Amino acid sequence: MTADPLIGRLVDRRYQIVARVARGGMATVYRAHDSRLNREIALKVMHPHLADGEQAASFRERFEREARSAAGLQHHGVVAVYDQGTDGDMRYLTMEYVPGTNLRHLISSGELTLRRSFAVLDVVLSALAAAHAKGIVHRDIKPENVLLEAGTGRPKVADFGLARAISEVSNTTTGTVLGTVAYLAPETISTGHVDMRADVYAVGILAFEMFTGRLPHAGEGPIQVAYAHVNSDVPPVSAFAGHLGRPLDLLVRALTARDPDRRPRDAAVALDALRNTFQQIPNEVLDIPANAAPPPSPAAVKAARTAVVERPAAGRWVAQQPPPPPPPPAEKPRRGGKVLLALALIAVLAGAWWYTESGPGAYSVVPDGVVGASEQVAEEALTAAGFKSSSDEQHDSDVPEGEVISVVPDEGQRWHRDQPVRLVVSLGQELAEVPEGLVGMLEADARSALKGVGLADVEVSREYTNDAPRNEVIWASVRDGDMVPTDERVRLTVSDGPPPVVVPDVTGLDVDDATDTLSDEGFEVARDDAFDETVEAGTVIRTDPGEGEGAEQGSTVTLVVSMGPEGTVPDVVGMTVEEAEGLLEKAGYEVEVRGFGELFGGVLESDPAAGEQLEQGGVVTIWTL
Repeated sequence: MTADPLIGRLVDRRYQIVARVARGGMATVYRAHDSRLNREIALKVMHPHLADGEQAASFRERFEREARSAAGLQHHGVVAVYDQGTDGDMRYLTMEYVPGTNLRHLISSGELTLRRSFAVLDVVLSALAAAHAKGIVHRDIKPENVLLEAGTGRPKVADFGLARAISEVSNTTTGTVLGTVAYLAPETISTGHVDMRADVYAVGILAFEMFTGRLPHAGEGPIQVAYAHVNSDVPPVSAFAGHLGRPLDLLVRALTARDPDRRPRDAAVALDALRNTFQQIPNEVLDIPANAAPPPSPAAVKAARTAVVERPAAGRWVAQQPPPPPPPPAEKPRRGGKVLLALALIAVLAGAWWYTESGPGAYSVVPDGVVGASEQVAEEALTAAGFKSSSDEQHDSDVPEGEVISVVPDEGQRWHRDQPVRLVVSLGQELAEVPEGLVGMLEADARSALKGVGLADVEVSREYTNDAPRNEVIWASVRDGDMVPTDERVRLTVSDGPPPVVVPDVTGLDVDDATDTLSDEGFEVARDDAFDETVEAGTVIRTDPGEGEGAEQGSTVTLVVSMGPEGTVPDVVGMTVEEAEGLLEKAGYEVEVRGFGELFGGVLESDPAAGEQLEQGGVVTIWTL
């Protein structure tokens, strides 16, 4: 086995490739580390042959255009595209890394229920609807491009925009259509035409496969499969899974109509059809795995259409009644017999009251099948079991609106029939509207604004930039006004201000030259004077921060300037009177000012002059004009 030469490579001086995740016909996907933003990303590297020869420039242009378009698509069901770039002859995309598996593995497992299928299709069509609203057509919907997030199982659609850039080059160079033939619309195969309805067709094929565990058209090779798409209708799903009924046949038939004008015009219309169909499916059918029920025989179909079976009430508990007391002996009642008969009757009545009010007859069992049913169906099942019900509502990201999330007490538990059974009913996924103006806010304000609308899961990374002040938000994973689930993680990139500048070495320079050098680098300059036995007066001893250290642009660097050995008069010529007095007093001298002040400049000379020896405590006279 040959090791992948890209593993360990640093791409574009930023992305460290860690491991290979998958390889397809168009690209290889790697897990990589973004060293600049300190996060894990997916790096998709295009196969080199896609940009070979005369088509290199054309592919690069299309690839960059489509990547920019996909990067602007923000939706909780879409794998976010962060960036695109080149490194030598390598073309790559950086995307959100979604640990987990894909829909292909879930279909192959045979554990995919109808309820889960509808939930996945709902997210796929919702993501496509957001793309179609922006004029973006996916062109390569298939199970491998529907990722399932580890832990939550939440679906995310990948590869927006990539298929178009590649297919345009393939069409130009070879006249062929590039794509997964099992999911291609008839008009794409026959004419090469692709629009939003081609995505709808692919979702219809995906739905057929999820409902039945197989593809609708089988063939020995791609040519036979393509021929079937163009010349044959997709068969009804009920022909392959007997537990599926006419509503699903009609849904798949509408999505996969060979005439594109007879399909939903875009994913938003298809999504409405999907949700309407879901409401028509009996609850007991929703949790049957796709491959659990074999196709029905003709006789079974006929019997199912004509037979009417009354189902017993769910969960009813039938108590064994106690045997009746033996009849009294058939003899002439003796004295006191009427009293005994009355007492026996009272005992029977009391026993019956105890049995129904406190004994076994006062209890029943909470029926199965309540959780996951609609509120109405659940209430009917509880009523049939002898219970009254109450209900509370709460939002839930995984349970559709109107379905029961949980029941208290649990299904199968004995419960007093006088006590209500509490249903917790889903309000569906709770959504929040993204606040306006996130980009441009300070980090604290952005966190507060997001928390105020219910988006509390915020992940922050920091990046140096000259375009925004420190702590200002420069990028957000959600856009203003979007409706997103409240449990969605919002990613913010926050400015760390301009990148740090290295403090230059100005040690040994004249103070004026050192000041000019630091100013040219964008620093403010302060001065501090100190005696030094070895450094000539007026020369820089050191800086704070020191040479070679990083400091923010615009920050202050302090020059420590030598006053020479103690007892040496410092140079104050050119200073203001106030500056000269401060420096001379710091050197230990008294100051006497002569002249007309600072009307025409600062200090002209001093007596004693700079560099002469004078014991500390002596008087230095400074002259002004």
